[in-house]
Amino acid sequence: MKQLNDNNSMSGEREQLLDWNKTALVVIDLQKWIGNQYAPYSAEMVIANSAKLANLFRNKGAFVTLVHVSSKDFKDMPSPKLDTTPPKLNLVEGWDEFVPELGVTDTDHIVAKKQWGAFHGTDLDLQLRRRNINTIVLCGIPSGIGVDTTAREAFQHGYHIIFAIDAMTGFTKSEHEHVRDVIFPRIGRIRTTEEIVNGN
Repeated sequence: MKQLNDNNSMSGEREQLLDWNKTALVVIDLQKWIGNQYAPYSAEMVIANSAKLANLFRNKGAFVTLVHVSSKDFKDMPSPKLDTTPPKLNLVEGWDEFVPELGVTDTDHIVAKKQWGAFHGTDLDLQLRRRNINTIVLCGIPSGIGVDTTAREAFQHGYHIIFAIDAMTGFTKSEHEHVRDVIFPRIGRIRTTEEIVNGN
């Protein structure tokens, strides 16, 4: 997934992908309401890759932000008029808790959001800027809603974005492929989990 312009054209040396002091991991909506109908990657694969990235960032002393949707009565969430009925939410007991595979730690920053994007109405931008972070690695579910909206917000706030493309998935394959092929290349860089782990 690497782009040709990642090499330093002046010296011929490979550009370092991440500066751990200036990079944060932002994990979108890996919570207990996750269902099973995703493509092209399964929820299990996305969770496993996201957990791998979270542990890597923690071990490096880098900033990890876990984002989830949470509400007591849903009156604080958008309720637009639509032409189609939105899908029912999988509100199992503890639906807004993070999946256990993420292994939430005391050092993780938790963001509770009320809409698709993780920036609007939250302290995410404030916390990133106070830590002099200019780059975010994004992962989570689904690619074309929570991840895409957060990515567009991050782009508009001036952050560099790295998409952990196999640590996210869509409700459909076409949804994931659209943002992967059309949107993400215009606002950030696309990498696999292994490329991020290996610093490529």
